Amino acid sequence: MTSNFKRVGNRIDVVPLLAEVDAAPEMWFADISRQRKVRCQRHTRNIFIRVAKKPLPAGEKNANNVHESVVATAAGRFPSVVEFLHRITESSGGSLGRATLVALPAGKRVYPHRDAGDYYRVRDRYHLVLRSLGGSWLQAGDQTVVMREGELWVFNNKIRHAARNLDQETRIHLIFDLLPMQGRGHYVEARRPADALRMS
Repeated sequence: MTSNFKRVGNRIDVVPLLAEVDAAPEMWFADISRQRKVRCQRHTRNIFIRVAKKPLPAGEKNANNVHESVVATAAGRFPSVVEFLHRITESSGGSLGRATLVALPAGKRVYPHRDAGDYYRVRDRYHLVLRSLGGSWLQAGDQTVVMREGELWVFNNKIRHAARNLDQETRIHLIFDLLPMQGRGHYVEARRPADALRMS
């Protein structure tokens, strides 16, 4: 059976990243559009670091098919986070997509869903665990993992997945997407000719 999860980093120094997050608690409430519009994420709080370019192309109701991403306004408050993203992108040889800091309060959950659309189809989804007292529970398909602080995971977000925070404190992850070099992805689908045109 093919695993839906891969741990690709361990013992990463997340202290500088957490220090920036803890120094800006008000930023969790600067943009609550994700909680309002994406029902499966309604218990989360987030800080956008990179977002889909807007305005969306004509006819697009959401950003699921939008390949281009840009730096979010909030990114300037988190230089260590941005530096980590650049470092991991450079080492992978891929291209950075969207990125967000995500908090899941104690006892809350991310409801089952799958990330569908052309943007997700050709990219890998990563989680860097910044804070999680007892470990972060994540399910994809019929498999589950518990991710620990300082670990970097990639997983198959194209299938149905869900998360829960079983701890007594808020869980914080840095979640981001990488467009891998051709043939180097973990859970990506084959690119189509139209993808090349839309990503150029």
